[in-house]
Amino acid sequence: MITSAEEFVALRSSSIKSEYDRAATEEAPISVWREVIKNYPDYRRWVAHNKSVPLEILEELCQFDSTIRQFVAAKRKLSPAMFEALAQDESHVVRIAIAANKKTPIEILERLYGDKNKHVARAAGYNLEDVKSKQNKKKGS
Repeated sequence: MITSAEEFVALRSSSIKSEYDRAATEEAPISVWREVIKNYPDYRRWVAHNKSVPLEILEELCQFDSTIRQFVAAKRKLSPAMFEALAQDESHVVRIAIAANKKTPIEILERLYGDKNKHVARAAGYNLEDVKSKQNKKKGS
């Protein structure tokens, strides 16, 4: 377990693969994540990148710039409310990340397929096609 913001930053900054990997996979208390977010702004995206980061922290990260929201939007463990909010984000890069997310609900993908930004629409179209193809394969087996 990661026990301090300084430890997380050191692990993430390490050139030793096992340490670098710990920053991406190990849990930390919510207080540690909040300290990283507050005191180390350049590491916010790496908080979002962590596999065990809680939804509460992902929600807090959404208050920052579109680069950070884009990292959050790529997470597969988002709540339905987060998928919905990020699908309506003002930034097309965030909407692209949601459109490409393999766990985005079909209803949201269908809506994003009609997005005014062609890149968002294209990403949603590819993902929608993939989801529907997998559903058809399940029905056929």
